[in-house]
Amino acid sequence: MVVPERVSERRLSIPNNAITGILFAIPGYFAGVWLGTLFGLNDDQNTGVILGYIFATVAFLAGVGFLNYPFERLFGWRVSPLTDPDENRGVGRFFRLSLDHKVIGLQYLVTILIMLLFGGIGAMMIRTSLLVPDSSITPSGNYISLIGLHSVMMIFITSAVIVGPFGNYLVPLMIGARRMAFPRLEALSFWVVPPAAVILAAATFWGGFPTGWTGYPPLSEQASQAMDSYIVGFALIAVALVTSAINMLATIIGLRAPGMTWTRLPMFVWGIFTTSILGLLAAPVLAAALFMLTLDRTTQTSFFLASNGGSNYLWENLFWFFGHPEVYIFILPAFGIIMEIVPHFARKPLWGYRTGVVGLFGVMLLSFFVWQHHLFVSGIAPVLRPFYMLSTELISIPTGIIFLVTLGTLWRARVWFTVPMLFCMGFLFNFLIGGVSGVYLSDVPTDVTLHGSYFSMAHFHYTIMGGEIFALMAAAYYWLPKMTGKMLSPTIGRIHFWWMFIAFNSTFFPLFIVGLLNMPRRVSSYDPALVGLNRWVTISAYFLFGSMVLFAANLIYSWFFVARPALANPWHARSLEWQVPTPVPARNFERVPLVVAGPYDYGIPNARPVADLGGVVGATGGG
Repeated sequence: MVVPERVSERRLSIPNNAITGILFAIPGYFAGVWLGTLFGLNDDQNTGVILGYIFATVAFLAGVGFLNYPFERLFGWRVSPLTDPDENRGVGRFFRLSLDHKVIGLQYLVTILIMLLFGGIGAMMIRTSLLVPDSSITPSGNYISLIGLHSVMMIFITSAVIVGPFGNYLVPLMIGARRMAFPRLEALSFWVVPPAAVILAAATFWGGFPTGWTGYPPLSEQASQAMDSYIVGFALIAVALVTSAINMLATIIGLRAPGMTWTRLPMFVWGIFTTSILGLLAAPVLAAALFMLTLDRTTQTSFFLASNGGSNYLWENLFWFFGHPEVYIFILPAFGIIMEIVPHFARKPLWGYRTGVVGLFGVMLLSFFVWQHHLFVSGIAPVLRPFYMLSTELISIPTGIIFLVTLGTLWRARVWFTVPMLFCMGFLFNFLIGGVSGVYLSDVPTDVTLHGSYFSMAHFHYTIMGGEIFALMAAAYYWLPKMTGKMLSPTIGRIHFWWMFIAFNSTFFPLFIVGLLNMPRRVSSYDPALVGLNRWVTISAYFLFGSMVLFAANLIYSWFFVARPALANPWHARSLEWQVPTPVPARNFERVPLVVAGPYDYGIPNARPVADLGGVVGATGGG
């Protein structure tokens, strides 16, 4: 006879929320600074600052509640349930540790929007500095620090802006699961983001870092304590990328509902799957490079100091081995969004489903073989240039395949031009320009000429802002009714699209011209002959920022003033997330559904519904 294990009904009674985390983080920071000052090998305070940031982050996580589970298991107390409906009500659930993937998705959404606001303000400050051709508005040293803060903040944002809110909220719903595979790991991937943002912002109190977002030695070795903010903040984002990637991959592989075969996965899930592989393989390389840089700054090693036997090229290779796959961590979920939304509003099956999946995997694979094109101008061995030039050009093939799959779906379609569909069209236009301009930068002769100019910067913003951010807007107008239970105003949404589309192209297309006219990036002074174009760009940038303010106004107006309830399926879409009620129940599905058809079977006579929501008793789906 087996005696069941006795479990105490006691639970930890310490209040755990963001405020508790902040109260824990403050003494944690000072404890770390004290220890670093006591045991540090030099007197420049780097050890103390880095330990202070690490201790503060750990204390913050403890205050939020991440130690509750191990203590409950250690003492045999009742473990907090994975999904507790009583703890997932009211606004307060967004300020404490939740294991509900839907709450975590909304926590990500609000946090990312706040960070996007500050990143946008930084961009406006940069453009304001360029109203005049000299450094009279912003001194050169402050300007490069401003560039660095804006760049790193935006890298933080764009690495999580789709996977964080929409991946966490929607992936379980789209594959028929009741939860994520590792809910606590999912929560951790979010709760390290606020400390990362605060630590990065703290760089301003140290005078900013002079390296831009790339952190190249020897500047990063010699910089003030602001560089420590860069190191710890970036390391926390690497932690978020790895934990999120593990969770997404485990969920998609292991918790798909019965009948959800690989060939029935929605394209958005494929986008999350491929970007998770990238994050899992690339982010640890960044973490290792940051650890080596930390040792150089605190213990007098010389991994990256050429004067002591190290090599700054080692940093460049490690950084860009992460940095260029990172670009595709941004864009692969955006590709997934576009290929997900377009069939629903074209009311046609996705043209070339398997071809689109191959395109995503092709981009993912080739992204690990292109990083040295960033070193074309920094001393790469000439014999290596042809290989990396060719590999960079080759990546346009799977990207073009994804483009053609989308255009093939639109061919002879009777398109329903909703606001999400408009942003998908904007994505296709912008990304085409970004992709074509990238072909020039992949060739060594033109890259050597244009790499340090605004041409390169315009290309990057056309692919990331013109691509990923337009896809983000499409996702917001498409899925926020399901996520929040409120419809966004379609009238304001259409105004927002046209305003943003025109302002974006008016801002960034002229930068190709000033780049061809040899205006250098990361420099606050330029040829006075270019002042007219720069003022045009700056004024356009103000209008672009205004379009984002209009989006925020649409959110506030639609959620708090009109509050028009969303239907369960306002788009009449076939995919699984639209078959559940709005708001989504705590466990997503009463029973794990039995998937019997694909999500894009529009226009097919006698097409079956996507799933039998009566489900299969006892089926696995994270329940």
